[in-house]
Amino acid sequence: MIGAGAFTLENPVALWTLIKREMKRTWVVINQVIWPPIITTVLYVFVFGLALGSRIGNTQGVPYAAFLIPGLIMLQVIDSAYGETGSSVFQGRFLNHIQELLIAPMSALEIVLGFVLAGIARSFLIAGLITVLGLALVHTGPRDWLLYALVVSMVAVLFTSIGIVFGLMAEKFDHIAIFTTFVITPLVFVGGVFTSIRFLPPLVQQVSLFNPMFYMIDAFRYSFTGRSDVSLVLSLGIVGSLSAVAFAAALTMTAAGYKLRV
Repeated sequence: MIGAGAFTLENPVALWTLIKREMKRTWVVINQVIWPPIITTVLYVFVFGLALGSRIGNTQGVPYAAFLIPGLIMLQVIDSAYGETGSSVFQGRFLNHIQELLIAPMSALEIVLGFVLAGIARSFLIAGLITVLGLALVHTGPRDWLLYALVVSMVAVLFTSIGIVFGLMAEKFDHIAIFTTFVITPLVFVGGVFTSIRFLPPLVQQVSLFNPMFYMIDAFRYSFTGRSDVSLVLSLGIVGSLSAVAFAAALTMTAAGYKLRV
């Protein structure tokens, strides 16, 4: 049975300490967390955006390289938000230092928020660095910074929450990678990172509408180009709903002590 106290915010000091610990962890493994997505993005920009982009022409009314940048940002934000949070939670269980959170005067909500807020901060760091690259390499940047921040935040909440869920469920590190390999990577790559769905065959276009990654990428790209393949309101509604469901699942599992109390 889950007590009502699991959903309260009564210890902001502990919450802030957890956020700082997660961010410190990011800096400790910066060569695994920050530089790989930056280097990968640079390679994508040069190979796809600059080399092939000149032959592709405009997409959604903008040069292909400018069309590509927001998709690449979402690709790295999604991968980092899930992977780093999932690894952190599982590592805490594996090394038994997550017990420190369980015996501390922290509610389940504060524990989950600590991981989620750290994930949001990490996502903004990665998104910001790639945005600077976009400005430097292809001279494109966001037109709507508020929408930019809103989508990054919602996507970060969604995938850090999923990371918590899989971090709690996993029995070994390989289980964390399963979701990335078989769900995130395929759906992101066919979700509009590299091309508009309008270039796809009609049947594939209809199938793409069932891909949640498509709505995240399409909404985020709107903050750069001012254009989208579907309604912005629809995209934000879907992403917001998925984020709420994932956060609720992570909070419920944490409050129930799923695979935390042995």
